[in-house]
Amino acid sequence: MAFGRKPKTKTVDLALQGGGAHGAFTWGVLDRLLEDERIAFDGISGTSAGAMNAVVLVSGFEKGGRDGAREALQKFWRAVSRDGRINPIQRGLLDRLFGNWSLDRNPTYLAFDVASRFFSPYDFNPFNINPLRELLEEEVDFEAVRACKQLQLFISATNVRTGKARIFRTAEITPDMVMASACLPFLFQAVEIDGTPYWDGGYVGNPPLYPLIRGTATDDVILVQTNPVIREGTPQTAREILNRVNEITFNASLLSEFRAIGFVRGLIEKGVIRRLTGRKRGSLRLHRITGTDELSDLSSSSKFNTEWPFFLHLRDLGRAAADAFLEKNFAAIGRRATLDPAAEPV
Repeated sequence: MAFGRKPKTKTVDLALQGGGAHGAFTWGVLDRLLEDERIAFDGISGTSAGAMNAVVLVSGFEKGGRDGAREALQKFWRAVSRDGRINPIQRGLLDRLFGNWSLDRNPTYLAFDVASRFFSPYDFNPFNINPLRELLEEEVDFEAVRACKQLQLFISATNVRTGKARIFRTAEITPDMVMASACLPFLFQAVEIDGTPYWDGGYVGNPPLYPLIRGTATDDVILVQTNPVIREGTPQTAREILNRVNEITFNASLLSEFRAIGFVRGLIEKGVIRRLTGRKRGSLRLHRITGTDELSDLSSSSKFNTEWPFFLHLRDLGRAAADAFLEKNFAAIGRRATLDPAAEPV
């Protein structure tokens, strides 16, 4: 059952990409959608920062409805910023003066970037200290998340041994599973769950769409996309090349799902899915809220920028993007798709 449902409410699923600090853009999107009572949510799929936004939203809603979810999201990102103030990786004076959100000139960031190419997190962080875990446990009521019956939650992580996706669902979600979804292997030790090591879910589902198709009765899915698929120009420096390789890697799973959705659509049109499941489904309708035009201008290092003004900047971009989407596409929800997977560069 979707929350906040009213006679004229339109129900959607949400698919939330990861992206480190750029997840504050997704916060802004969610804040705007929660503000609009014409929109209700059924399922939420999330990876990495998208997974964190998802569990924070569910925790807040379970305890205080829409306003509780909005408050919980703001409180979470504020807490991330407060913890980040003791981080030695900060912008320099010139960057602050000229409004550059990049950390590329920070000597600590540069040193850490180089060190991560030669040393593993098992070397430079043998005690596996991660303040984000403590923050997550403080800000999220996981008992409330697991008890939620009005939302279906799907969080992805990558099984290190098999290379396959593991989808964690609402009733089983713990801090370990969220941290596994956000575990970048060059920065953090693998998160073990029941003896199995997991890395960031973005490698195999960023975000996973298939659980929403199979696991909910809602035909409209809004993808909140933070990672640019296309970049003009050719990377020249070693850092630029590595950053672009990472973007391609994390987008590959999404593009693969686009191809799969095209296949599923064909099965729906032929009635095969109805015969297999015994349940009639309408045509899957994909939509997208994206900030890639604005976020693509930010350097990869800005994903580690935890300053509150930066989070507010991203939140405002997210709210504006969601507002523009609703103004342009609200009437299409429940009627037709506004994102065609066949038109994507797959």
